[in-house]
Amino acid sequence: MNRPFSNPPKRAPEKMSENQYLFLKAHYRHHHMVSLSRFLLITVFLCLWETAARKEWIDVFFFSSPCGILSYLYQMFLDHSFFTHTGITLLETIISFLLVTLLSLVAATLLWYISGLSEILEPYLVILNSLPKSALAPLLIVWLGTGTDTIIVAGISVAIFGSIINLYTGFCQADAEMLKLIYTLGGNRRDAFMKVILPSSIPLILSNMKVNIGLSLVGVIIGEFLAARRGLGYLIIYGSQVFQLNMVITSIIILCAIAMAFYQIIQHLEHAYRKK
Repeated sequence: MNRPFSNPPKRAPEKMSENQYLFLKAHYRHHHMVSLSRFLLITVFLCLWETAARKEWIDVFFFSSPCGILSYLYQMFLDHSFFTHTGITLLETIISFLLVTLLSLVAATLLWYISGLSEILEPYLVILNSLPKSALAPLLIVWLGTGTDTIIVAGISVAIFGSIINLYTGFCQADAEMLKLIYTLGGNRRDAFMKVILPSSIPLILSNMKVNIGLSLVGVIIGEFLAARRGLGYLIIYGSQVFQLNMVITSIIILCAIAMAFYQIIQHLEHAYRKK
């Protein structure tokens, strides 16, 4: 299979038909228009926000402004607090995300292997997934104390149960005809999982990872609200207590940038898999 060009060619190569060339050109034009529209949207929003702040249409004390946020962000770089707080939140989120991905994959595999176990545990997983995870945070503090471990567990608790349910449901929806063929040829349940279930579920796993990274970040921030002295969640709660809205909004924007970066990384993995 020919790999798509990083930029559309000016004319169709010899091995590419005219229709393929036109499709590729339209595909890249569409993506460029989407990227441009996103850039224009955020630019217009920031310009309107700054204009409203300068014209005093909004109270800068409560709503801040893009220039005020940039000024505070520059101050964070100067005193190295940006690297301290962002680094600890990134580390906790990555650890939570990796553990959620591993544990949910293992748990969903066990549920698929042992059908009786899935019938017993499925109602409990649904109930645990529906619980508000912020209600569990005080219990985690009592059980584990205040520290990084508590925050990582809080991040895991937000994503793990829904991830298990989604993966197990996807495993159960694998191609029944392919499974029947494996068993007809003498394969066992392990062969069915390795040759049919897992390969066909890779898009589902990648899609699930895109959801889990956001949920892990949410769980980590909830944990930092209650049990941290460092991190972006701590800055948000502390800034709101002392009415430093620049600190709060800057921390939120950094969180948005982190979430976008994680999403883009996983999306690139998904695109790389589809190109194979």
